[in-house]
Amino acid sequence: MASNTSTQNIKNTNTVEDCKIIEIPKIKDPRGNIAVVEKDVIPFETKRVYYLYDVPSDASRGGHAHKNLCQFLIALSGSFDVILHDGKEQKKVTLNKPNKGLLIKPGIWRELENFSSGSVCLVLASEVFEEEDYIRDFNDFTLFKSR
Repeated sequence: MASNTSTQNIKNTNTVEDCKIIEIPKIKDPRGNIAVVEKDVIPFETKRVYYLYDVPSDASRGGHAHKNLCQFLIALSGSFDVILHDGKEQKKVTLNKPNKGLLIKPGIWRELENFSSGSVCLVLASEVFEEEDYIRDFNDFTLFKSR
């Protein structure tokens, strides 16, 4: 049980500065480039993959945090902004290159907005879907961060 508490505390202390842009190795070719996300590119094993598309430009996605799950977001096409919040600081990251992704650590609130026409957001997740891992209310999130 003590290790669970210490793991929980580490996740509570993640900040927006712990969320990093990671360059995805690309192979250039006159016929078209290939970007490859393998196990040494992101610091977790991918257990779930999904993507957002046809998002209206005035819509917002996300609006939650995860207690344990890590995510890696890539703008496969177009662009969008990711607003990160750690309970104290806020940071905006614009994703607009298919060979760069954003690593989001556990315990970080995220909102995705300002989607360009035709944008596609690919999400690689460290865990399968579990509703218990989500914090969907910002007040609950600030309580989680203060533990």
